[in-house]
Amino acid sequence: MLRIAFDPLYIHPLPQGPNGEPHRFPMSKYELIPEQLLYEGTCTPENFFSPQPVEDRWVLGVHTAEYVRMLKTLTVPDRMMRKVGFPLSEGLVKREWIITQGTIDCSRLALEHGVALNVAGGTHHAYADRGEGFCLLNDVAVAAHYLLENGLVRKVLVVDLDVHQGNGTAVIFQNEDRVFTFSMHGKDNYPLRKEISDLDIALPTGTTDEPYLAALVETLPRLIEEQKPDFLFYISGVDILATDKLGKFKVSLEGCRQRDAFVFEQARRYGLPIAVSMGGGYSPRIADIVEAHCNTYRLADRIFF
Repeated sequence: MLRIAFDPLYIHPLPQGPNGEPHRFPMSKYELIPEQLLYEGTCTPENFFSPQPVEDRWVLGVHTAEYVRMLKTLTVPDRMMRKVGFPLSEGLVKREWIITQGTIDCSRLALEHGVALNVAGGTHHAYADRGEGFCLLNDVAVAAHYLLENGLVRKVLVVDLDVHQGNGTAVIFQNEDRVFTFSMHGKDNYPLRKEISDLDIALPTGTTDEPYLAALVETLPRLIEEQKPDFLFYISGVDILATDKLGKFKVSLEGCRQRDAFVFEQARRYGLPIAVSMGGGYSPRIADIVEAHCNTYRLADRIFF
């Protein structure tokens, strides 16, 4: 059975706005994805589970003690929070701890069922000692550390197909041979100063379906053959869409669907468990975002079950 991490706190993590209304983070896709999957019958309530906050010891395996202390005591300097893009609050911090446990839970469920997905996560701009770009904790990094330290896997391949480079993940694992970081992103997208992943493919502004998919098809099977991972983390950002206001690609909804299908098919072909975090998606029409993300769940259900 397809298992999906979702918690109501994904939706309202921020303090109230100036008129007392709750902020939404950053849009309502976190609420609408489960609603759509339930409405269309792809999922039932039994597919979803609500994670608990992650234990600090696993966060501290990736993030510095001082950074974790500042988060938990709400003392992160304003200059650091400006780079994150959200005001610091107890709700925001709790949300990050829950999201991170969701990705850990998904990794364990993927070992059992082949695949599991987190409605949130993919917070790949978080470094060991700071957050950036809507990211406070690096959920995939913490989950990879959890699997390795518990002896559940030997080698992890991070497949980051968000339109933005996974800069925080790259630096966190730069000296960790058991994790291979692969990021295929927009050359001209945030962050302007890129880090060095184990493999970076920076595609030009305006990249369309054919060259995008060709690069993925040429690269992913070769990486699996060369690196011989026994686990995949997949950041499936839909900000590669032509409609995305923060991305600079011209990939269609169908191209995005084919991307997800190819990743899942390679995981099945090589017998690799795969845990999926949603990553970004910022199209002006929320329906475009939700449809692209829901395709990921539909494909996971069809290919693995």
